[in-house]
Amino acid sequence: MSFDRAELEEMKERWLQANIEAEKAGDWKPLASFYTEDATYGWNYGPDKDFMAVGRDEIREIALGQEMEGLEGWTYPYQEWVIDDRTGSMIGLWKQVYERTREDGTHYALEGIQGSWFRYGGNFQFSWQRDFFDYGNVSALFIELLKNNAMSDGMLKRIEKATGDQPGWYPFGKVPVPFW
Repeated sequence: MSFDRAELEEMKERWLQANIEAEKAGDWKPLASFYTEDATYGWNYGPDKDFMAVGRDEIREIALGQEMEGLEGWTYPYQEWVIDDRTGSMIGLWKQVYERTREDGTHYALEGIQGSWFRYGGNFQFSWQRDFFDYGNVSALFIELLKNNAMSDGMLKRIEKATGDQPGWYPFGKVPVPFW
């Protein structure tokens, strides 16, 4: 099966605009309309944890709701896209940038490579998404934020909440659907 390149490009543009609106609002839940009813969205978070939201409702409430809590003030500007119209795979490479700045004026930002790998499902919706990021750089950035007392109250609450069991989180390799 192949996909119309212009449709994939339009999907990308719609997605980018909706992300900008979500960042401004500090609410990513409206992005759920970009997923099919049976879509999956997951990521790995180190050697022991996988996250997976199964279905549009879990994507809205858990991946775009619970997992984005505390990330108000963060933006995710996309740097580059790779689109395969033969398979419908779309890879968007993004940065994660916090509105707060260091003493030298630079923004706190996640270094390394991070991005999202999407599978297009037609009708301007994704059927599948997997995020990837450099766990070591995530850890270093969050430690720096904590040391510099630059973490938002929302993020501190999120960290405290994350120490318990949360919906969508599974021991490594135990996700109930195929990860890839």
